[in-house]
Amino acid sequence: MKSNSEGLIIDGVVAYIDRDNIDTDQIIPTEYLKSIKKFGFEDYLFDGWRYKDDGKLGVTKDERVIDENFILNKNPFNESKILLTRDNFGCGSSREHAVWALRDFGIKAVIASSFGDIFYNNSFKNGVLPIKLEKQEIDFLFDQTQQKVLELSINLQKKEINYGEKTISFHVEKHLLDRIIYGLDDVDITLKEKDKILDFEMTRVEERPWIFK
Repeated sequence: MKSNSEGLIIDGVVAYIDRDNIDTDQIIPTEYLKSIKKFGFEDYLFDGWRYKDDGKLGVTKDERVIDENFILNKNPFNESKILLTRDNFGCGSSREHAVWALRDFGIKAVIASSFGDIFYNNSFKNGVLPIKLEKQEIDFLFDQTQQKVLELSINLQKKEINYGEKTISFHVEKHLLDRIIYGLDDVDITLKEKDKILDFEMTRVEERPWIFK
């Protein structure tokens, strides 16, 4: 993500997977959930589609048999920051590892017509921007991918996707978008209200001192 005079920008080549209902098990299979770390999952993203062999935790992509036909294994899509897909992306189980894998691969924004609810909220907590567009807008973008390598520029503060002279607006609630723009986690958001929290605690001590004895 970079910044210019018009706001924070995510731009680059768009990788695309033309499928509905991509669930979290397809994004990262169950066998990789054993790790207690929150980083290092990039090699396991879309594991069943990126590789021809069976993987396991700790085995890197350099040790695997690559499926050269899968889009994230092709140049320039192997360095994409934006993923375009269809309906109900991230459905299924609530595993946060799915977002970690996208983030660790380098994906900063996912564009779809809808998302699984838990995946949608997990994305904001981990620095990945999920963008919901109307299906006709998704269709338009997929049409463009068939004509050339699609490059988009996403302005977070304006909530706009720019493609040539075309602009597509999207909606994200401000408190969620702020997580992406300012890199906030739950603790950061809580601490923004630290003065109110302190006032509450002091008032509580005065009103109910027996609690603190």
